[in-house]
Formats: sequence, structure tokens, C-alpha cells
Amino acid sequence: MTSYSTGSEEQPLTITQWREVQRTVSEPTHILSLLERAQPNTSNAWISLATPEQIITQWENITAVRSQGKDLPLFGVPFAAKDNIDAAGFCTTAACPSFGTEPVATDSTVFATGLVGTRSPYGAVANSFDPNRVSGGSSSGSSVVVAQGLVPFSLGTDTAGSGRIPAGFNNLVGLKPTRGALSAHGVVPACRSLDCVSIFALTLEDADLVLQLAEGYDVQDAYSRDRASCATHKSPRGALPSQPTLAICSNPEWFGRTEQAAAYHDALTKTQTLGWKLEPVDFTPLFSLASLLYEGPWVAERYAAIEKFIRSVPAEAVDPVVRSIILKAEKFSAADLFACEYHRRDLSCEIEKIFGQYDALLVPTAPTFPSMQDLKDEPIVANSQLGTYTNFVNFLDWSALAIPAGWRGNGLPFGITLIGGAWEEPRLLELARRWMSDAPRLLGATGVEYQELFSGQSSGPTVAPNSMQLAVVGAHFSGFPLNRDLVSRGATFLTATTTAPCYQLFALHTTGPLSKPGLKRVTDGGESIEVEVWNMQLDQMGSFLGTVE
Repeated sequence: MTSYSTGSEEQPLTITQWREVQRTVSEPTHILSLLERAQPNTSNAWISLATPEQIITQWENITAVRSQGKDLPLFGVPFAAKDNIDAAGFCTTAACPSFGTEPVATDSTVFATGLVGTRSPYGAVANSFDPNRVSGGSSSGSSVVVAQGLVPFSLGTDTAGSGRIPAGFNNLVGLKPTRGALSAHGVVPACRSLDCVSIFALTLEDADLVLQLAEGYDVQDAYSRDRASCATHKSPRGALPSQPTLAICSNPEWFGRTEQAAAYHDALTKTQTLGWKLEPVDFTPLFSLASLLYEGPWVAERYAAIEKFIRSVPAEAVDPVVRSIILKAEKFSAADLFACEYHRRDLSCEIEKIFGQYDALLVPTAPTFPSMQDLKDEPIVANSQLGTYTNFVNFLDWSALAIPAGWRGNGLPFGITLIGGAWEEPRLLELARRWMSDAPRLLGATGVEYQELFSGQSSGPTVAPNSMQLAVVGAHFSGFPLNRDLVSRGATFLTATTTAPCYQLFALHTTGPLSKPGLKRVTDGGESIEVEVWNMQLDQMGSFLGTVE
């Protein structure tokens, strides 16, 4: 098991490794040890930390639940949540102490303004590689504690890129799901109609697992959506071709900086070795759409989210840059909103016609990598530049996945982002597996090497000891409702393929609200059926097969 040293003992890194360790212990010793490592808080990443008493109480509660036979796929796995996400027993401050002064009573269902991660009365969150550089925001703390190896994953939020920019600056995987895929109930909104709860992780496998476990329709969130019904209605594209075609910007903007451009050129060179087809496309419509987020009346949605608060506290209680952005709302009228909404819709239709023919977009996660001094000199300009390749995504109801993509000449990490349509996270994750499985890479800022797996590049999937391969179809696919029956049992995705042309797909007569898929070999009228191959521990097979009844 790959691990990092804490001096006197070893601690796990990934979710899988945490689960392995917790399966063999009866006390929360590893988590309490982790709490000690987090105490110094030199990066300003933590606003609140659980106390040892809280951790022991939580451990006793989940142990009692597990003893009742209930499946807990993240049993004993620590994680972090951005401070605009409610966690019972903690104050939700949104990095503004006067905003949340009393602990909340209940967790958000899944349990901000700016892309730089420096606007906080708790202190700017230092980048995990260079304290003189920004960490990316506003989910800065969520990203840095994962990059440091303190937790295997964290939750952030993303309206303009806050779930992607910090991933790029800290050598992480940053998944911005489709709007409404993860419930935003119990989350302090920025722009409620655009906000997404996002996921930071060290590995693609962990990001995928958290998505599978956390997503789902929530009646308490009016913007929540169900993947099964929405994705089916949208008729998402099928399996990725072996040589996908991706759109790239024909004239990328670097704002006079060359370091990011050089790393991006290296990333594009790598795509040639993968056999990907890149087509330069004019991104002007995307940039025009992106400009509406902060320069248009959508700032009024940010104002609406905290109107009572911002009117009731002294001006100095709110970061001056954040306050100036939000108060732009006062200059827009209702007529302005409708005019801009019509313009947004026109641009969206134009963009869909242009980019709908591609398997994905490939962009630099950020065009610059500002220093802390850059932010002091021009705080709004630097922030605006960072959103060049992120601000348009939520407006279009697209999904996005930021991944590590090498290093700049000065040793800082560089990232690219793969962008797809709504409900296309599985396609983006597969693209990322192809990209990242060619060689070992470093996990965050831990110095630990890790190899992503993509079995499509090998002669066949590797079967781990005490496990077996399982081919699944239909609703058991990645991103569909029954896939939870696999991931909750620790199964891992190996490859997507097709059967021989002699099978038929059936809906089984089973109990429950969802039809379950069955595959039958036939002598006449068969065809090749798309399947996914998963690896599952033998001791989990019985309970999985019991779900098909």
C-alpha cells in the first residue's frame, strides 16, 4: 500500500487505502493522529477542525450503524468540506466570521466569490507548492488539505471555476459535475441557479467514487436533478472512440505570461502520442458568454443570496473586493436581466452548434498562476484572468474535469481541463484515465507516486488477488442509478468494451422501482452489446448478486 510517513507511523492516502486500514481497527486512532497533523494550520486552510471528542462520537455512531448490517462505503474515511457547506455542530461562516456565529443543527445533503483563495479574514490560503503563490479559490482550503495528503478528498463549490482552478494550482483532480447532480441543500449559495458542489481528490478513482456515492435527486433542493431521467432524456453520446476529437482554442490568451503557455504546448504534444485529434476552434462565443458572469446582472443573484446580511453589517465586515463585486448588482434593472438572459440563450445555441460535434473540449485550467503580490497589485484583474477557461461552463450546463498535466519550468504544477456536456462525467473520466495512465505521477504535493489505471491500453484487465471480473450492462453502467450497487462494495472500473455479436439485452422481472438489466446469449438475432468490466472483491460478490432479485 502506497503511503506517506508521518514520522513514527504510516498513514494511508487514497479512499481505498483508508478503507483497508479502517477495516482492521476498532478505534479512530488514525483519524486522531491525522487531527494532530492538521493542528499547526500553517497554510490557513482550516477554518474549523473537529475535536477529538467529536471524532470519537462520530466513530461510535458509524460503528453502531455498521453493526446493524448497513453498508457504509466511506466508513472511517476523513474528508474536508468548504465552509459554505453545513456540517452539524460547526458554524458555517463562508469565510466571514460574522456571517455564521452559531453552529448549525443538521448536515447539508452532501455531507463564494473569487478564484484566487486569498480573500479571507482567516488569512490567505498558501499554495501547497509555493507559499508566495495563490492556491486558487474560493475552494482554496478544500484543495490544499487534499494536496497535503491530510484527507483523500474534499467538497468544494463551483460557480465560475472554484472547483477547477484550485485543482490546477495544487496538482489535483477537480470534478465539477453537472448542475444539480449533487444536492446544494445546506450550501450557502453564490449564484444559486449556477452553483455546483464539486469534488477534489488525489486520484480519478476517488473522484469517481465520491460522485457515485454523493449524487442523487434531493427533494429539499429545487435545483436538484436525477441522472437516470435527465441523462436518458438528453440521450447522451455513447462510448468514446479510440481516437476522440477535441476542440482547443485557436488563439489562447496568456495575458503576457509564457510559463503556462509552454506547459500547455507540452500537454498538446502529449495528445499526439495518444492519438487524439485536436481541432483549433474560435472560442470568441465562449469568452463572450463568460463575461456575463461578473459583468452582467448575474451578480444580482450573488446579492440576493446575502442581501439581508450585507445590509445589516458594517462595510468592513465583508472583504472589500467581494463587497464591490456584489454591490454591482445595484446598477442592473430587471429589464437588464431579461436582455442578458436572451443574449445568453442566443450565445448558448450558437455554442452548441459549434462544439456539439466534438467529443470534448481541452483547455488550460488557468492561463496564469498569480503570486500573492499580483493579487495585491490588481486583485480584480488577476481574478478575472483566471476565469478565462472556466466562467462559461456553468452557463452552458456543461460538466468539467480538471486534471494534472505536468509541470512548469519553475517546478509549479500545470493542469488542463476536459469539458463535456451535461451528464458526461463518465466520458470525461475515461478521457482522463487515458491521459494519466501512461506513467506514474505525484499525488498532490505529497511526493508520493501513483499510477492511474486504464486497462484499454493493456492486453487485458488485471485481476487483483481475491477478486474477480464482472461484466455489467444497462443501469449498472457508470453514471446510472444501479452503479451504486458496485461502487458501494468497493468495485473498481476496469474497461468499457462490447460483447460478441450474439447477445440480447433484457429487462429482468425483479422487485423495486427500477428495471434491472439482463444479458442472454442467443443463436439468432443477436448483436454486440456495450458492457463495462468491473473488479470486485470475492467477499462482496454475494451481497451484490443479492441486489438482483
